[in-house]
Amino acid sequence: MGMAEPVEVPLPDDTRPRRRGSVRAYWQLAGGYWKGPTAFQAWSLTLLSLALVIANIVVQYGINVWNRSFFNALEQHNHSYFYRAMLLFLVLAFAAALVAVLQLVFRMRLQILWRQWLTRRLVGRWLEEQRFYRLSIAAPDLDAPEFRIAEDARVATEPVIDFGYGIANAVLTAAVFFGVLWSASGVAVVYGVRIPGFMVYAAVLYSVIMSASMVLFGHALVGRIEERNRNEAQLRYEMGRVRENAESIAMIGGAEDEVKGIEATMKLVGIAWTRVVSSQGWLTWLMGGNGVLAPVLPLLLAAPNYLNGDITLGDLTQSAAAFVQVQVALNWLVDNYTRIAEWLASAGRVTGLWSAFSELDASVGTEDNERITIEESPDNDIHLQGLCVAQHNGLVMIDETDTVIAKGDKVLLMGESGTGKSTLIRAIAGLWPWGSGCIKLPAGAKVAFLPQRPYLPLGTLRQVLSYPDDGQKSSDATLHDAMTKCGLKRFIPRLDAEEKWDKVLSGGEQQRIGFARLLVLRPDIVIMDEATAALDAASQDSMMDLFRTELADATLISVGHRTELEDYHDRKLTLHRNAKGVEMDDGAAIQRKHNFAGLLRKTLRPRPSPDPASAISN
Repeated sequence: MGMAEPVEVPLPDDTRPRRRGSVRAYWQLAGGYWKGPTAFQAWSLTLLSLALVIANIVVQYGINVWNRSFFNALEQHNHSYFYRAMLLFLVLAFAAALVAVLQLVFRMRLQILWRQWLTRRLVGRWLEEQRFYRLSIAAPDLDAPEFRIAEDARVATEPVIDFGYGIANAVLTAAVFFGVLWSASGVAVVYGVRIPGFMVYAAVLYSVIMSASMVLFGHALVGRIEERNRNEAQLRYEMGRVRENAESIAMIGGAEDEVKGIEATMKLVGIAWTRVVSSQGWLTWLMGGNGVLAPVLPLLLAAPNYLNGDITLGDLTQSAAAFVQVQVALNWLVDNYTRIAEWLASAGRVTGLWSAFSELDASVGTEDNERITIEESPDNDIHLQGLCVAQHNGLVMIDETDTVIAKGDKVLLMGESGTGKSTLIRAIAGLWPWGSGCIKLPAGAKVAFLPQRPYLPLGTLRQVLSYPDDGQKSSDATLHDAMTKCGLKRFIPRLDAEEKWDKVLSGGEQQRIGFARLLVLRPDIVIMDEATAALDAASQDSMMDLFRTELADATLISVGHRTELEDYHDRKLTLHRNAKGVEMDDGAAIQRKHNFAGLLRKTLRPRPSPDPASAISN
């Protein structure tokens, strides 16, 4: 396990590139849920939701009319109508509750299904064509793609359904209750001028003032919320790196430095939150004032007409209730500005991720002469034809190379650090597309890639050994045999134990797992990158000897620095720098020494037990 890399802590005036998307770009991405295979589901739920909004308006209108009749009955001391009105109110209350429940069910159902659809689309594109790996190379400034997919996608979808409900309700409410307000509020006389339906004008003017104030005081909130989300993602990333590299940090005493880095990021998080709170404070002040003033203002405006006897008590209460309904409809922006700002920030981060995918694909190129292509070999050999390996920005790393690796060949790739050995084998494995030329692999060949630190998925040891298969195809006998030959015999009783194996196994044992997988999966081509670096010399001999016995027919391409590895290879390719860059020297075949050095080591270093891993944890 290597040392933890230094973590970049952004400064408050962070100038790193920020990918943000427009609202239109977001709808082009997320609006696909209402098209294609999911269109029927999406539109059915949408139309049902709209029908429930209309039903809610009908119920609210009924309650408004009931208010006028009820208070008129009170004013007239009408006992008989009072009891009928109570019964009618129970019916209206039940209808309102039923509509509210149905709205909740269908709204949440639509939110869940839409989020699932968008998440599947984002995850699918992220994991296709190794974009999850290539993004870390081509777009290192893109913070936390997993956070954008998990959290920002949620915030970018769930509120939109609420917004849809709110806007539809606001439009229909305004349309219905404007008429009520016009007829119930009567006529106002201002300086001798008669103004019929004056409450309508008052409601519109009040809403315009409140909405303009909200935009004025809250315009900076979107950027501040995005800054907060970005810094929160950076904090999660840094703490995740500490967890992943806990052993290295502890061994070299780097905890204090990590604390300083995390504290610096926490300071940025605090600054970002303070800015958000500052903006939200002004908005809360406006919303709080609106909540107090809105129900009282219509009573104050209509009171003179009631005191003059121009309108009844029922008209007064009905116009006040209608004013509140219209004000709520027209002030929808005021009440939802904070949520809209949060949605805009998250929607921008989601479309920013999608844009990064597109930029990545553009950097790879679409034409065969713009990228490294993987094609089918005419025989059972591996052909490198005019292979040129470049960085993602187009800078050539390895000049054009031509060579053939015959079936069953054991090829060692060597060269000084920085010449691109690991990049070359990643190109052969199909992970590195930048450059040009062609790599031809045998048709249907199973390719296994062994990095320095094998990936151990969550699950049982059986699943770990069979990865990427599910572990059901391999028999116990096959697994036991592979574990025994790779020095993992003591773990056989724990084959079906579900543990965090990347924490249970040492670095050497994890590399043994990689070799055990080869015995289980039996690939045709094996590509290794420093896959024995954590093993001692004797353990390396026992693992590499598998390519003479169990895996003799497999083609092997490996990167290594230890000279004793030459004993297990037939041929050596060397990368070296010259005036033009880096070229590959396809040297002569290695003169095998029949592994005399390995045999001597086995003789002079007798193993304390048949299972080296049981005695020494590498």
